[in-house]
Amino acid sequence: MTAPIILWFRRDLRLSDHPALTEAVASGRPVIPVFLHDEVVETHGAAPKWRLGLSVAAHAKALEDKGARLILRRGRALDCLQALVKETGADAVWWTRAYDPDSIQRDTDVKSALKEAGIDARSFAGHVLFEPWTVETRTGGFYKVYTPFWKALRDRDPADPLPAPGRIPAPENWPASDRLDDWAMGAAMRRGAEVVADHVTVGEEAARGRLGAFIANRIDGYADSRDFPARDGTSHLSENLTYGEISPVALWHAGQRAMAEGKRGAETFLKEVVWRDFAYHLVYHTPRITTRNWREEWEAFPWNTEETEAVTRWKQGRTGEPFVDAALREMYVTGTMHNRARMIVASYLTKHLLTHWRIGQKWFEACLTDWDPASNAMGWQWAAGSGPDATPYFRVFNPATQLEKFDPNGHYRRRWIAEGAANPSDTALSYFDAVPRSWGLSPDAAYPAPVVDLQAGRQRALDAYQNRDF
Repeated sequence: MTAPIILWFRRDLRLSDHPALTEAVASGRPVIPVFLHDEVVETHGAAPKWRLGLSVAAHAKALEDKGARLILRRGRALDCLQALVKETGADAVWWTRAYDPDSIQRDTDVKSALKEAGIDARSFAGHVLFEPWTVETRTGGFYKVYTPFWKALRDRDPADPLPAPGRIPAPENWPASDRLDDWAMGAAMRRGAEVVADHVTVGEEAARGRLGAFIANRIDGYADSRDFPARDGTSHLSENLTYGEISPVALWHAGQRAMAEGKRGAETFLKEVVWRDFAYHLVYHTPRITTRNWREEWEAFPWNTEETEAVTRWKQGRTGEPFVDAALREMYVTGTMHNRARMIVASYLTKHLLTHWRIGQKWFEACLTDWDPASNAMGWQWAAGSGPDATPYFRVFNPATQLEKFDPNGHYRRRWIAEGAANPSDTALSYFDAVPRSWGLSPDAAYPAPVVDLQAGRQRALDAYQNRDF
């Protein structure tokens, strides 16, 4: 058994706790790590594609330290893999399973064609805590509500994280590789890349350091601080989970250890890790959640689907509502957005502006460096009221009162909004460096008046909901 194994990396750009890599190295056969700029990657928005490129570069360096190389190819996944099999004499192609519809379609086609050609095409666990088909209700179906899902998982114990391999067996001859720079994965970010680059934490080593710092310094107060966007109260690990720079199993075990040590916020943190699993559970069992209303009765709801002036101002972070605007500006400068702020931003678009959640979902897909296909879809439908385990349709978050509650001293607003400030912060000014010049925005302009009166917008939403047959 001397034929190489092609190890196809995707959103699993790490060496530790990587079942496919561990088994490939244990086989003693040469391993050829590969990353493909394929048909799924082609669909990524500007910020996630740029951030993915950074992760690929970091992973390539980590592989070199283990005596390996990361081979880069661009094109349809099946075509690239078939070419690599022919060039290298590999008789196996292994990868980590994905659960979103686009990835499943791609992987199904790849596996079928390779197996037909006599290639050992095999997928492994590693992207979630528990495979979606292994978590069932007592009647044998899938979970549609989070709390029972959490209760079903909280006492289950995923296997301990796997260690990174020592050396990775190399083939006698390496196949040719594209140059990452030639892919220009950050081209669509334009000048925003330089701004956001100051706020990313890239690679497996950095992700593990981020987890360690969170467990040591912040997890105890996590439950109390995580809803306050001006505080450094969260783990910030969504960015690293998105690209598989750290595994959910590593987070789970770190959280369990913290809970055993009596750290108060540990269980809340574990619930958030399981919330991500819940998103993939739903995407796997009901893939329509990524593009259509999960609750089919919402298909007839009269969402606005046009690029109105109000929608444009929402995208620009110029709605006249400080919580909404600060959150969107945080996203343009850092590539991420505080979770409480995401709820407020989504509620405002779908309820006060009665705009289809798909518009917001697609905008986040373009702008978030921690974009995740499952979490983004479920989060937007949760806020809109059209999804499983959704916030009730009659709950309309008031961004003004939410700001008073979760930013009582105005720190978050001042951090991200420059207009009207005598001495605007550097972060607030960075927004004007990150956004397109075509928007024609200046920190010297007056802060915009509200797009909609909050009370009137709330009442309009309630009237629309109550006129539908839910």
